Amino acid sequence: MGTVVPAQLPAADRGSLRIADRVVAKIAARAADEVLADAPGAELVPRDSDPHASVSVRKDSARLRLTLELGYPTDIGAVCGSVRRHVAARVEELTGFGVPEVAVEVERLHSAADRLKDEGRVQ
Repeated sequence: MGTVVPAQLPAADRGSLRIADRVVAKIAARAADEVLADAPGAELVPRDSDPHASVSVRKDSARLRLTLELGYPTDIGAVCGSVRRHVAARVEELTGFGVPEVAVEVERLHSAADRLKDEGRVQ
């Protein structure tokens, strides 16, 4: 006798994949870092000041909050807009979640004068 092959179940009946919130947050922080590495003034920001992300996942969407530091002077609005767009696109691409909100908070600005002061070169 021949082998009986079960009919393939519809995708909705086969189960689902759950992506942990911390994984989505890590994807978002890495995506923000991709933009910030090429942003004007990036050389002024200390290497240990990586973007931080928190996420709230509901069903098939993720709301993100990013905290980052920028070099100054820079067009803060333009940089934050670039970060928002890139992070939303990367999270959607890698997780399949819709991203209706990306809130960006600039925690600190780093200027060349601050760096010189820290090095003891400004009186």
